[in-house]
Amino acid sequence: MSRHPVSVLILTKDEEINIGPCLDCLGFSDDVVVFDSLSTDRTVEIARSYPNVSIVERKFDNWSSHQNWGVQNIPFKHPWVLYIDADERVDADLAEEVQRRADPDAPEAAFRMRRKDFFMGTWLRRAQLYPSWLVRLFRPEKIRYERLVNPVPIVDGPIGKLRGHIIHYPFSKGMGHWFDRHNSYSTFEAYEQIKVLNGDRRPIRDIFTGNPIDRRAALKDLFYRLPLRPHIKLLYYIVWRRAFLDGRAGLTYSRLQYLYEYMIQIKAQQLRLKERGEKL
Repeated sequence: MSRHPVSVLILTKDEEINIGPCLDCLGFSDDVVVFDSLSTDRTVEIARSYPNVSIVERKFDNWSSHQNWGVQNIPFKHPWVLYIDADERVDADLAEEVQRRADPDAPEAAFRMRRKDFFMGTWLRRAQLYPSWLVRLFRPEKIRYERLVNPVPIVDGPIGKLRGHIIHYPFSKGMGHWFDRHNSYSTFEAYEQIKVLNGDRRPIRDIFTGNPIDRRAALKDLFYRLPLRPHIKLLYYIVWRRAFLDGRAGLTYSRLQYLYEYMIQIKAQQLRLKERGEKL
């Protein structure tokens, strides 16, 4: 099977630690677009030093709006776009598979792939929701995003699967950055939870659909409506997923997910009280 050219989209904000290693693994593409949210460090400077990279800058508002603007307005050189984050890597096997499947005449509108998350030098096979299938290779005119954070891709057309994995290092900037980022994420998630509690939710039948994107979104809506969610999430990771098999990294990550869910819960409670004119 022949190889086809692929464009690459990277969303960045103060990623000078990650952007170099990320771009180093993207030599297979002659059209890498760094979509930067007005970084204040050397992210853009480093990216400009790569001959296959162009820079697009836009102030970040929220995830779905930002990503929708990118796929709708960036003039990609090729029909297919591979989207990755700066703290992710594309190994040689995935790069080759992406190029083989990115046929302009292919019937698919997008492809899903899996991701391996690493923490403390350990692949979080149990402590993460592996295998989660992420839509990362797509025709930009066939995709749009919904939700303020952790956007859900809506694809207009058939979705295929790739065998390769994206490699993810979510703690590459240290624990402080993880807490800062998830403080922001939890605010967006709290607003999403309020929308669900107010009746804006997916049909319950989507839990049983064969589409993993719709199923995951419906399960998320259902989870938002459960009591004691932080405790349920901790038990899910440690007991059901057996995160302890990932060692200290798995147990630590499970506790972090408990804290993140608790942040969402407290912020959602504050929003509900504000709706009723009460104080927290």
